[in-house]
Amino acid sequence: MTIQKKNHLVGLDIGSHSIKLVEIEDTKKGKILKNFGIIGLPQEAIVEGTIKEIEIVSSAIKTLYKNLKVKNKNVVTSISGYSVIVKKISIPKKDETELETSIQDEAEQYIPFDINDVNLDYEVLTLPGASEKKGEGESEKGDKGIMDVMLVAAKKDIVEDYVSLLHLTGLSPAILDVDAFALQNAFELCTGNASGCYAIVNVGAEELGINAIKDGISIFTRDSSYGGYQINEAIMSKFDVPYDEAEKIKLGGGKLETKERGMLEEVFTSVVSGWVNEIKRALDFLATTYPDQAIEKIYISGGSCRIPGFQKYLEMETDIPVEELNPFANLQISEKAFDPKYLSYMAPQAAVAVGLALRSIGDK
Repeated sequence: MTIQKKNHLVGLDIGSHSIKLVEIEDTKKGKILKNFGIIGLPQEAIVEGTIKEIEIVSSAIKTLYKNLKVKNKNVVTSISGYSVIVKKISIPKKDETELETSIQDEAEQYIPFDINDVNLDYEVLTLPGASEKKGEGESEKGDKGIMDVMLVAAKKDIVEDYVSLLHLTGLSPAILDVDAFALQNAFELCTGNASGCYAIVNVGAEELGINAIKDGISIFTRDSSYGGYQINEAIMSKFDVPYDEAEKIKLGGGKLETKERGMLEEVFTSVVSGWVNEIKRALDFLATTYPDQAIEKIYISGGSCRIPGFQKYLEMETDIPVEELNPFANLQISEKAFDPKYLSYMAPQAAVAVGLALRSIGDK
């Protein structure tokens, strides 16, 4: 068995379309990509973040582990979507013990679920500069009596589902993260940059996540039910084909007549404009809430971020430079172990898993 640091974790991104696994080794020479793999899931196995077919998903994880010969059973995974609320709140300054006891009451007014149905976590943010713009609709206060806290609430039943899934698979869940934070970790690793104001947009199969970051701190996150699956659905109905065939057409496989190519282009255009409008809405809200923060660049990731026309259209509509996030950029990669072409092709899908694999037991 390979000798590894006790606190080293395997990053497991359990998406609705596929499961991604990443292992990173921290050495004196830097961070080394030790393992990367992906396995597809049947269409209905996970729907909107809810595990519908626990046996199928568990078996897929086992297969991935076996194929990649992964020995480490300590994993970190993440959740996203409607079952998670991430919110930056501003509250009167308190010391750690006071905050511990009052955070539940503070949180209640921001969380649309019954407080007893969620697992609550928080982190006190030390924001650069005292006169930070406050949360949604609040006035700007430069006084020292206010503190910013990042609040994370996850629905207990969803958390339990993921924990049960990992236990069933014979794994030990060490950390349950949130997609937005995992992406932020991957972003900081691959750009080597924590200063400035950026937006990370992750387009998955069933979800479009937006995270705006100012100097390494998330100031706004939003998840919406948009994603690559909308394209599959539109192709299924326009071309009258089953899901698998639609997936093939979406990825550029299958012979299409000229008329059909035009139909496919219409599908891409209409879905992509829906995504871009959603992103613009989020950015407009951000501009109203934080008028003095201008987004310098948008980084895109996720399995659907390479849909033809998306990047160009987003850049044109927002007038902000758009770049694809390459989570492998600052990792040391052995060309013997990994085909660089394959990694470059898979990069958008790997971002969350890379961000997760950067976590270690006991960190916050």
